[in-house]
Amino acid sequence: MINFQNILVKVRSLEIKSIILNDPATYNSLSIKTLKSLLVTIKTLNKDKITKVIIIEGAGKGFSSGHNLKELKQLKSRKDYQKLFNLCSEVMLEIVNGQKIVIAKVHGSAFAAGCQLVASCDLAISSDDAKFATPGVNIGLFCSTPMVAISRKVSRKKTMKMLLTGDPIDAKYAKEIGLINECYPINEIDEQTLKLAKKIASKSNLVIKIGKRAFYKQSEMLIHKAYLYTSKVMTENMMALDAKEGISAFLEKRKPKWKDK
Repeated sequence: MINFQNILVKVRSLEIKSIILNDPATYNSLSIKTLKSLLVTIKTLNKDKITKVIIIEGAGKGFSSGHNLKELKQLKSRKDYQKLFNLCSEVMLEIVNGQKIVIAKVHGSAFAAGCQLVASCDLAISSDDAKFATPGVNIGLFCSTPMVAISRKVSRKKTMKMLLTGDPIDAKYAKEIGLINECYPINEIDEQTLKLAKKIASKSNLVIKIGKRAFYKQSEMLIHKAYLYTSKVMTENMMALDAKEGISAFLEKRKPKWKDK
């Protein structure tokens, strides 16, 4: 695996890889350079047949401060701004539409587009002293693109309060509203995140891919269409070798031996 500027990849096991945002001097801001490297890295891991779970974390004092404001100020044209925000959106969509499960491991702060990155991940674990915010409104730049990811994980009124006030929320409240799954003391988050990743990696790779794709697709459908769609998905899933193996293993009280890739 090639390490890009501002991005490191750490092999946690054959099936689990960590992507580390590595620009601590800017609090791991999502600069154009970082976003491009992050996009290529996620695409590469999504295509890798061995990797099952991706962990995204930040080096240094925290997760990510969001877009690089100094860089934003230097951009001049509408075209330049559009390219940046389209690039950021492409990264988020690669996480959601990709075949791997992505877990955000958060310490310190995850603000603005950094908070968007957390919300875009399938799961999120944080330290119990972590902070989350969409503070764009404080500098005259409403967090419109972060809103897309956050509003799909958090209820409308709670999302709107974050967006309209710009106030940070703590990890306990972030868990309560569904922005993250769990929070732990800082010295435990690596162990707990890896434990979760290993549990997911132990499942059938094919079934996880089927499930992730179906989860996001059905969530945008009307309920009757969602049931029609997921009934087809369940039927296709039942035809897979791993479904037959999993059911047999359960009935025979043994561990399954997954065959589908």
